[in-house]
Amino acid sequence: MNTHLQTATLAGGCFWCLEAVFDGVKGVDSVESGYAGGMTVNPSYREVCSGMTGHAEVVQVKFDPSVVSYRDLLNVFFAIHDPTTLNRQGADVGTQYRSAIFYHNDEQKVTAETLIKDLNGQKIWDRPIVTEVVPFDKFYVAEDYHQEYFANNPYQPYCMAVVAPKVSKFRKHFLEMLKKESA
Repeated sequence: MNTHLQTATLAGGCFWCLEAVFDGVKGVDSVESGYAGGMTVNPSYREVCSGMTGHAEVVQVKFDPSVVSYRDLLNVFFAIHDPTTLNRQGADVGTQYRSAIFYHNDEQKVTAETLIKDLNGQKIWDRPIVTEVVPFDKFYVAEDYHQEYFANNPYQPYCMAVVAPKVSKFRKHFLEMLKKESA
């Protein structure tokens, strides 16, 4: 186990999309789908989907900062979801699909807030970024069938319609950040 790994916890709609993209980022050691930001202890997917637990679908990314910076991870994060829509991503609606950065330390908080300010200043989107920047509290791992969902279900209709285009967009725009395919 690499003791120099850091953790990023990000919510940007469905966790299947985020996990599929971050799995391909050079310097990322692991990505787990789960839940954060709510009140219920150890919530189930069904409970989170009800919108009553306060949790967001998140990915917890373990990464090597000597290979990929936290800011670079956030640049990917902002490129693969719409951070200007409150409590929704596409057809997925509810607080569980909100855009949020759960920072683990003051440096992550400053990096996230600075990047949001910079991106808003560049007017990349027609509306301002509504991504929450909030302290990390607790992460609950999602059920096993959610882990590596896209890798295990590439022909599932949601994966083909929603996840695959996000993975393609990442690969097209962040070529230098792609993990090398092992032979």
